[in-house]
Amino acid sequence: MTSDLIYVYCISDSACETDSITDTEGLKFLLIDGFYVSVKYVPESEFSEENFKRNLSDLQWLETNARAHINVITSIMESNTVIPFKFGTLFAAEAGLRKFVSDYSDSLAENFERIRGKEEWAVKIYCNRKMLGDKIDELSEEAASLEEQIMASSPGKAFLLKRKKTEVVENELNRLCQKYGQQYFEAFNNLSDATRLNNLLPKEFTGREDTMILNSAFFVSKNRVTAFKTAVDMIRNEDGNSSFFIETTGPWPPFSFISIKEKGAG
Repeated sequence: MTSDLIYVYCISDSACETDSITDTEGLKFLLIDGFYVSVKYVPESEFSEENFKRNLSDLQWLETNARAHINVITSIMESNTVIPFKFGTLFAAEAGLRKFVSDYSDSLAENFERIRGKEEWAVKIYCNRKMLGDKIDELSEEAASLEEQIMASSPGKAFLLKRKKTEVVENELNRLCQKYGQQYFEAFNNLSDATRLNNLLPKEFTGREDTMILNSAFFVSKNRVTAFKTAVDMIRNEDGNSSFFIETTGPWPPFSFISIKEKGAG
């Protein structure tokens, strides 16, 4: 057989409409213990453990397949509540998949109750430290005071004060990034049912020159999404904070807010 592995996209607790799904070729829905499991049969030549690991180093293959994975799930999300599976979730046989659903059925049901009617939104906030540093005297009393002293001092003393100010500016930039990051997080958190803080990514991963100061996922009730987006827009338009850039994407499959436990597990 050339298509003997089962690739799993997501699970829904209701029948799925295929009209809105962008990539339906080979897509099937298995009814297991009252759950609808979205699957596709894939060849071992591409998705066996060894071949899959090898293909992960092929960036074009990875991007194409990872994008297809998300597209299928988000398409199903348009009309169903889904529990998404990670990219590359595979079962060797249908019996193994059925056992998995049976073993975790109670937890699956609990998760569906918790996530129904909600959307996951990702928020990343970046700071242009150079822009912020250029107006530090307006935002920091300590930096402004040192600047006044520098302007009134002799060249020798001014040199020493400038060195001191360089240290103060760096500390103040860190303080302001923390202050605004926390302030923005709280504004979004107040409109969310749950949140998850993710690791800050370095510039080599973001491809940006500015510095990431917040990387969060927010779980927002659908009836509050408009208010959530409005809060983002208001912060973006605030005067005096043009050094900060907010990147919002969503809705995403609720990867960050799923917790599956086997029957009897604590």
